Amino acid sequence: MRRREAAWEYLRGALWVLPAIAVVLALALGSILSSLNTRPGTWMHRLAFQGTPDDARTLLIGTAGTMITVIALTLGLTVVALQLSSTQFSPRILRNFLRDRPNQVVLSVFVATFAYSIAGLYTVGVSAGSRTEDYPRLAVSWAMVLLFLSLGALVYEIHHLTHSLQVDEIMRKVERNTREVVRHGLLPVSALPLPPVPDSAATVVSAHTGYVQTVHPERLVDCGVTVRIAPCVGDHIAAGTTPLAWVWSGTGRPFDVPDVGREVEQAVRIGFERTFEQDAAFGLRQLVDVASKALSAAINDPYTAVQAIDHLTAIMASLTRRELGPLVLPAGPADSVAVPAFTYDDYLDLVCAQIRRFGAREPSVVLALIRLLRDCAAATRDEDRRAAIGLQ
Repeated sequence: MRRREAAWEYLRGALWVLPAIAVVLALALGSILSSLNTRPGTWMHRLAFQGTPDDARTLLIGTAGTMITVIALTLGLTVVALQLSSTQFSPRILRNFLRDRPNQVVLSVFVATFAYSIAGLYTVGVSAGSRTEDYPRLAVSWAMVLLFLSLGALVYEIHHLTHSLQVDEIMRKVERNTREVVRHGLLPVSALPLPPVPDSAATVVSAHTGYVQTVHPERLVDCGVTVRIAPCVGDHIAAGTTPLAWVWSGTGRPFDVPDVGREVEQAVRIGFERTFEQDAAFGLRQLVDVASKALSAAINDPYTAVQAIDHLTAIMASLTRRELGPLVLPAGPADSVAVPAFTYDDYLDLVCAQIRRFGAREPSVVLALIRLLRDCAAATRDEDRRAAIGLQ
């Protein structure tokens, strides 16, 4: 289950998946169209390519060569965009560009057109190693359709890439993804507090180094012991040293620590990077990075920092209206499964502390932070949260 979830998360951000699928579909389409014969006088025959076999091969060769140039141009522009974004804003937003669906679809159209044209050269004007006057005219016509579709995709890609490089669009996308995590991705909150760890508890250490991406405590309920996960989602752990969980039996019955440790490893997914799945702090981190870099002496762009704070305000307003805290699931008469979580104070400190230090000498940045705290205070009646806002 964990491997399937990790594979799905990887495939969503992989730039090669949709182009590979597009190549297969293009080859299948070419195979189907090559088997269709058009009779003279029919509407299909009038739509089919009317040139000679040499004209058809010249068209396919030209299309394939053009698409190679367009693919190289598109990839070059994308690499430049990624480089500019990582240096100007934050290296952590590169994942958002890789997961951008329009970029994947446009690249898929280009690759499919190239594959379709190259595959057509095997059948157009050639049969059993010798020249022939008979060729699949309808299939050649579809090469022209794909060529015009690629032309439209190129124009759209230039527009989309230029628009996606705007800092407003980058921060809007981060805000949208983070608010989606706040609404549906965070683990539920229980009224029970985290159970204290007794001295007799066994420590389960991680076999992997990386960031905690997801936790599924419901898979540990049937272990029959108390399991308290040590890190929060988004925390970094080191293999063999950092505690992954503490395990003990509330009834005092013996249990197999290695077996429970393997169950914990299956329930906690660790990867080399943070993801948006259950980690709202990751989106906050990206916007704080944008604001901090804008306030650096090398860039000196306080207005971008103010814009980042405005987007942080929208996210914090959503977090302020949501219940936050640990999750504790009953696992028996005296056992439970507990997962820690970021508190409201943690989120507030993440948003305010670094920007406050870097922007202390810029009044517009300080005022933007004050507006953020004012809006958070207006969104809650909880005295503890109001106290945390007052501290900030």
